[in-house]
Amino acid sequence: MFKNALEQFRVMGFLEGTSLLVLLFIAMPLKYGFDLPEVVSVVGAIHGGLFTLYCLVIVYATFVVKWPIRFAVGAVAVAFIPFGNFVLDSRLKNWKKAQAA
Repeated sequence: MFKNALEQFRVMGFLEGTSLLVLLFIAMPLKYGFDLPEVVSVVGAIHGGLFTLYCLVIVYATFVVKWPIRFAVGAVAVAFIPFGNFVLDSRLKNWKKAQAA
């Protein structure tokens, strides 16, 4: 389905980053502003599953692409920062272009 481990990592990063934003900017306001705590339960569970898959894809990509360990640690760290995965993805695009040249 995907061409390589880097593409899998980028797709998973997009999904995980999007789930974090939905949790923070949609589910949390619904919980505290409209007294709907079940939204956080559902979205939080989805986000937790996607984060777990994201970590597994990081491990897979680290071995396949032969990234340094510091890159894998950085990839996990950006998952805790809103919009962090999208910044990392833009840097990966530039890195991929530099590798192709």
